[in-house]
Amino acid sequence: MESLTWSQVLAWRMRRQYVTEPAALPAVEVARRLAGVQAQVASAASLAVAVRQASPEPGETARALWQDRTLVKTWAMRGTLHLLPADEAPAYLALCATVRNWEKASWQKNFGPTPAELEAIAEAATDALAGGACLTREELTAEIVERTSSEHLAEALGSGWGALLKPLAFWGVLCFGPSQGTKVTFCAPARHIPGWADPPPIEDAARTVIRAYFGAHGPATVDAFDAWLMRKTHSRKDLRTWFAAAADDLVQVDIEGTPAYAPADHLDELTETAPATGTVRLLGGFDQYVLGAGTNAAYLIPPDHRSEVSRTAGWISPVVLHEGRVAGTWEPKNGITTTLWEDVPADLLTAQITRLRPLLNASS
Repeated sequence: MESLTWSQVLAWRMRRQYVTEPAALPAVEVARRLAGVQAQVASAASLAVAVRQASPEPGETARALWQDRTLVKTWAMRGTLHLLPADEAPAYLALCATVRNWEKASWQKNFGPTPAELEAIAEAATDALAGGACLTREELTAEIVERTSSEHLAEALGSGWGALLKPLAFWGVLCFGPSQGTKVTFCAPARHIPGWADPPPIEDAARTVIRAYFGAHGPATVDAFDAWLMRKTHSRKDLRTWFAAAADDLVQVDIEGTPAYAPADHLDELTETAPATGTVRLLGGFDQYVLGAGTNAAYLIPPDHRSEVSRTAGWISPVVLHEGRVAGTWEPKNGITTTLWEDVPADLLTAQITRLRPLLNASS
């Protein structure tokens, strides 16, 4: 078993995620490499893509979503909004759907519908969106209520949290369409996305997602993958089956005493990777570099400062990286204001702030 250091791992991740060196790639390929881009905040998603591009074009992520439709916006990992490559999205959604939390009594108590009622809601939504139109949340709710006579679920269906619509997203019934002013819309992906595919068999989906995750966020543990996917709500049996399906793609390594999995085809590169000495980078809020590892990762975020990164209501702060580790946070205040908890080379920090300013303006 090969032995690695966390410094090597972080240097490799930064290179794989186009953090060290931005790439000449379109938005969809950046999202593919990152195993999706969290999009709870649209401007943060656009910035996450732009900061990784050598020559970012204003509005490119939006064009990929609404014109080229190579990206799809939908609820996915951890039940949060993501931008996913349209050709791989069915695999991610199929894996998310296996959690089946809507079958649990606690979910039904909190949100209302039984599994049978949820299936009826899905059928009604499928019918309502079959014509290819994108409907606002209010319009879709009205259609579902009328078709199912489920007036008692109208409030939950219309909630901005989308609890009743997330399973429908996992099943491929709906995805997000272009907004109408301040109102979101929903479309049938089979109508909205050219070449939209049926979900693959679960083991094939698992291999696709595991390869993507470990190719960007590895080497990592099974627990880290499980937390990233659906907050550790999948069964250990499912995880064992999935990792068995991906066994040929992974190899075990030791990271300073922590056993982990690494992409087999990158092992030589990993062992030869040198620490990112002196490297300073700025990443926006909800960035995949942080989310892929998880904010509990002490090797990435000092535990004493976790609350400054993972804040109330699930807010993930923009971060300053020094040699791959989170060394502080920043905010778009008076230009860009940083809060650091370790010494960072001032000249390198200034250079990164200078690069970020126009990207921040273009993504807002």
